[in-house]
Amino acid sequence: MTTPHDLLLVELRRDGARPLLTYYDDETGERIELSVTTFDNWVAKTTGLLRDGLGADMGDRVQLMLPPHWQSLVWAMACWAVGACAATGRAAGAAVAVTGPDTLAAAAGVAPHVVALSLRPLGARFADPLPPGVLDYALEVPAYPDRTAYQPPDPAEPGLDDGGTVLTLGGLVAHASDRAAQLRPGHGSRLLVPATDLRTALVDALLVPLLVGGSSVLVRHEDAAGREARVASERVTGIVG
Repeated sequence: MTTPHDLLLVELRRDGARPLLTYYDDETGERIELSVTTFDNWVAKTTGLLRDGLGADMGDRVQLMLPPHWQSLVWAMACWAVGACAATGRAAGAAVAVTGPDTLAAAAGVAPHVVALSLRPLGARFADPLPPGVLDYALEVPAYPDRTAYQPPDPAEPGLDDGGTVLTLGGLVAHASDRAAQLRPGHGSRLLVPATDLRTALVDALLVPLLVGGSSVLVRHEDAAGREARVASERVTGIVG
C-alpha cells in the first residue's frame, strides 16, 4: 500500500518540471503556478519546520485551520511526509496548529505550537506583528533545506481527520482512487477545481492529479463570469463540481 507522499515522489522522478498546481484567488487577483519540483521543495522545507523545528512526529495531529490555498496543500503533504495526521476538522490533542489570518484568534490554545500563514501573494510575511509565541511561516520556512531525508511512514497511520471520519495514509490514496474513478480524468488531465473547503481541495486538486499524472487549477473566490476564459487560457480538460 502506498501513501500520498509516495505519489508525489513518483511524479517527481517521472517529470518534476511539469506543472502540478496553479492557484487563483479571484478576490485578490493572485495567480501562482507550481511545478512538481517547486511544490516538492515547499513540502520539504515545511517538513523540516514541522519535524525539526516543531518536533512533530509520526501519529501527531496537525490542526489545519486553513482555507483551500496552495500553501494549505503544501502543509497537508508535509504532514503526510512525516506520517502526521492533517486535521481539517477540530481535533483534540493537536501538536501543532496552522492558521490563516482569519482564524488567528481562534488558534490560541489549540496546540502547543502555532504557525500562522498570511496567505498573501507569493507567500509574503504578515504586515503586522503576530501575537507572542505565534510563528510567521514566511519567516521560519526559508531556513529549511529544499531536500530532506524522509523515513517513509506506515500507510496504516492516520492521515486525515475531518472531524468525523479518519482516513489512514493508505486509505487516503484509496479514497482518491475512488474519486478519480468517479471523475474519470484521463492521464495528464488538467482539472479546474473551484473549492470552498480544504478537504475537497486536498483530494480533487492534489491527490487525484497526482494519481493520473495530471495537474489542477485551484480557484478560490471564483468569479464565475471568468470561467470560460480561464478554461481556455489554462487548457483545462475537466471541471470538478
